[in-house]
Amino acid sequence: MEDNRAEQKEALETLMEFNGRLVKNMNIVQKELSGARLDDTNAFLEDIIKAMNWEIQVMNGTMDLLNEDGEHINKEEFNAKLLKLTDAINAKNDSAMAEAFKEVIPLFEKLGARASEVIA
Repeated sequence: MEDNRAEQKEALETLMEFNGRLVKNMNIVQKELSGARLDDTNAFLEDIIKAMNWEIQVMNGTMDLLNEDGEHINKEEFNAKLLKLTDAINAKNDSAMAEAFKEVIPLFEKLGARASEVIA
């Protein structure tokens, strides 16, 4: 049990190293999708989605630790907003993607903050 907890903490430490950069890049791509699209926006978006998926995997694997002393991360809320983003991405609708990123970004900020609290 302690080994699992140590592995979870290690995963959250790694998440913390990447989370700030991911949130920054999510804000950038959100602006690009709001009308300032660049030549590399699609590739940038793909990289962001891969990083988001990785953080989601870490979140899913550490949920019991993240919510150990009460619900800090609501998985259903996360899933609902991610589904909205996924639908917008599949529809290739820039304005819908931009709007969905606005809703998803605070969740990833909260995830990073909670990971930091758990590790402290």
